[in-house]
Amino acid sequence: MKKKRDACAGIPPHPRKEPRLDLPLTPEGVQEAFRDCADFSTRTVERGGEQGKPLTLCYLAGMVKLERISDYILRPLAQDRDLSAADGADAWRQMADGALYNLKVEKRTDMDQAAMDLIDGWCLLFEPGQPGALSLFAATEDKRSVGPPENETVLKGAQDAFVESLRTNTSLVRRHLKAPELKIKEQTVGRQSLTSVDVLYLDGIADPETVAEVERRLERMDIDGVLSAGSLEEYLVDDIWTAFPLIQYTERPDRFCGGLMEGRVGVLADGLPLGYLAPGAVSSFLRAGQDKASNWMTATAVTVLRYLCVFVTLLTPALYIAMATFHQEMIPTRLALSMIAAKRDVPFQTVFEVLIMLVAFEILQEAGLRLPQSIGQTVSIIGGLVVGQAAVEAKIVSPAVLIAVAIAGIAGYTMPSQETAGALRLWRFLLAVLASLAGLIGVVGGAALLVFHLAGIESFGVPYLAPFAGAGGGNAIRRAVTRPPLARMKLRDPVLKTPNRRKQG
Repeated sequence: MKKKRDACAGIPPHPRKEPRLDLPLTPEGVQEAFRDCADFSTRTVERGGEQGKPLTLCYLAGMVKLERISDYILRPLAQDRDLSAADGADAWRQMADGALYNLKVEKRTDMDQAAMDLIDGWCLLFEPGQPGALSLFAATEDKRSVGPPENETVLKGAQDAFVESLRTNTSLVRRHLKAPELKIKEQTVGRQSLTSVDVLYLDGIADPETVAEVERRLERMDIDGVLSAGSLEEYLVDDIWTAFPLIQYTERPDRFCGGLMEGRVGVLADGLPLGYLAPGAVSSFLRAGQDKASNWMTATAVTVLRYLCVFVTLLTPALYIAMATFHQEMIPTRLALSMIAAKRDVPFQTVFEVLIMLVAFEILQEAGLRLPQSIGQTVSIIGGLVVGQAAVEAKIVSPAVLIAVAIAGIAGYTMPSQETAGALRLWRFLLAVLASLAGLIGVVGGAALLVFHLAGIESFGVPYLAPFAGAGGGNAIRRAVTRPPLARMKLRDPVLKTPNRRKQG
């Protein structure tokens, strides 16, 4: 696995210690660094005891809250008599030690740090004759308010979801998990975006090797910017040559915290309203966040139904092609006669009928996703009815093909993970082609190829087919397929490697 990971890592890491801005940390140097930036602003401030030597304040408009600068910086400089009477060196020390009302004050001596502070919403204060600058926190907190999740249905549970602000997301996690064992480690990823990425885990529960591996992979990332979810996911997963997801994502803080308590490692990135959980196994992608909020018998029945729908969405089109083309004896006589009568005027072979409908189904689904939400669902429903009915009436496809494809498509919608559903759709096409070439032998061979593919995948050292293969045992399999009563269910996921420093209950 290590060799596979090294091959996917790309070019060696960029040397991050080299300075990006080789300029002196002076007001003139800062102006040169942010030359041609319309949002860069400066303000000169007169201090009573130092007439003729005004202070210089630099900031980026839109990144700072102007009221904070006025109340926490300009007001003390204008009204503090002791500060006004002090000489340059003494006044500089007083401002650094608390004469200004800022909670966060840092001394900066190089341009790289100062430029990063400006971009993050700090402002720089220069005193004539003093080296460096004082960096004062004055960032604006304008952000999207916390609201209910849009893509994960919550019937019984917390109505909050992750937003684009990293600190807001970590605070949401802290509100759900108040244990001091919750650790948050931060790294900066991206040459140009300089995105803050946090690694979250519960000390004593998460596997230290998994935590260290996540941190190593983040350090190895050598990209210009983390602006989308894919930019982060493809560098974290073990194998990029698979359509199946290897790390789980969620927009629900309660589900994210549940994964941390099971022993998983979480990843939050600034600008992404999602939380990632690693490692991921196939069983984790077939569990919904609503399962623990429902009655255990109902949740068990629904979970078993999801596993059944995996086989239905994968095999229904392929089995129909195989039976209609090669194995007509498997079809009941009356049903076979009905299918023959319906297909009499259809000019295409069965495999082309199925592929046409599968492609049409994917096109309608994509159109519904890309259109505005208010009309997307309407277009998908009406388009499906119109296209399906028109195709049957025009004798392009037979009714049995339409029914088989519709059953497979609806079964795929039961997947809690949309990425898993997308991977199943790709393999559904492959199985349909193999069934048209070799009948049931092609279906069985394609299914074996899929199992072989999944058996060769790992996610941070955990087999992807766990607990059905490789780890966990019988109890883990029962937990993956059913949802036992919470009083009898262990907190930790049996397929994960977790230290035994805490009693599992």
